[in-house]
Amino acid sequence: MQNFGIYIIGDEILSGKRQDKHLAKVIELLSARGLQLSWANYLGDIPAQITLALSASMARGDIVFSFGGIGATPDDYTRQCAADALGVPIERHAGAVAELEARFGEAAYPKRVLMADFPQGADLIPNPVNRVAGFSIQQHYFVPGFPEMAHPMVEWVLDTYYPHLFHQQDYLESSILVLDAGESQLLDMMHQILAQYPDIKLFSLPKLDTRRTIELGVKGANQSVTRAMHDIQQHISALGFPWSPLP
Repeated sequence: MQNFGIYIIGDEILSGKRQDKHLAKVIELLSARGLQLSWANYLGDIPAQITLALSASMARGDIVFSFGGIGATPDDYTRQCAADALGVPIERHAGAVAELEARFGEAAYPKRVLMADFPQGADLIPNPVNRVAGFSIQQHYFVPGFPEMAHPMVEWVLDTYYPHLFHQQDYLESSILVLDAGESQLLDMMHQILAQYPDIKLFSLPKLDTRRTIELGVKGANQSVTRAMHDIQQHISALGFPWSPLP
């Protein structure tokens, strides 16, 4: 199973002028299709940084959604950075031009048409709101920063290109709520579980409340998670800490 990742690009996110609404939505859209988000990166408007990040994820073969920076103003670097990451020129995409002309007519020129300039070899991602297309290349999908445009475009990409991956992954996440324990008291047990089940991921999420609690769980292949969770429950009971299952 390939990794899904996202880039959220723009100084306005890092400065707090805009609040990110993409991370939670992508997790929701993937989860509804039996998929998981592997990573998320926030990037400022620094071309060298954006290009380096894109080069790395393209080399890994990840499936990536990139939000923001595909307009035509001087602070929109993403299109050129994607081209630079691939070592290809920017060229005007006839299909994107047709979409702009259909939406704006003669007013598409001379400036709006700049948003039809994509890395050579890119494909279109239709924009259902204003027909200003996004683009895709090498399993990287570039959409606007506006959630009302971006999120339907992400859904279109998933349902068009990746339905064969839906609900195919052998994946399970399971956790319990441990009471009255500190993480330091469970560390040896955690290491033992990971040594016994090296193909899973373990997570420990303490909660600051009037009573000490820890959400302790594992995720990975169904069979390994089921066995590991059983062993964790046995260990916690042997240590004398009360626990309860979580949905």
